[in-house]
Amino acid sequence: MSAAEIVLVALAVAALLALLLWSVAQRLDRLHRREFQTRATLEAQLVHRADTAAELASSGLLDPASSVLVADAALASMGAVRLVGEEEASGAVTAAERGLIESDLSRTLRAALDTEGEGARPVPPQPGDESDLVGRMRQVQNRVQLARRFHNDAVVQIQQIRRLALVRIFRLPGHAPMPVTFEMDDARV
Repeated sequence: MSAAEIVLVALAVAALLALLLWSVAQRLDRLHRREFQTRATLEAQLVHRADTAAELASSGLLDPASSVLVADAALASMGAVRLVGEEEASGAVTAAERGLIESDLSRTLRAALDTEGEGARPVPPQPGDESDLVGRMRQVQNRVQLARRFHNDAVVQIQQIRRLALVRIFRLPGHAPMPVTFEMDDARV
């Protein structure tokens, strides 16, 4: 092989490597944007769930003790640090704290709406009720489950790509923080 052929092969390999790096960087960027969007959706669903829980607590459909517990848990959820929109020191700490608060709301709702176990029983809806708040609460809880799953799927995909040696060596993520999954008790209400 002549020197020109060696240079040509080296340029072809460098071009292929550059194309591969560009492709992986684009995918990583798209995944980071998707993770941000799913985190924002999850935040919106968590806020909607807290609002619906507060509405349920003040509706008179629950017994007084359950109403107080649900209202306290909903208020704690509304006052928690947001997953999106606020500058936080550590995303992992914020997500873990928020997950504990949201898990507490889930457990409180499950205990208040437990119609088969020993828990408090909601008062049956009256024919004149404007809406079935208990049914709406269950729908909101299902939306939270879906939003959390979509968010965690996006985070796992980012973590898998960021573990690749090529990504680490060339520092393709830049200064983007490593996203963390959002863990909470989201069993059916």
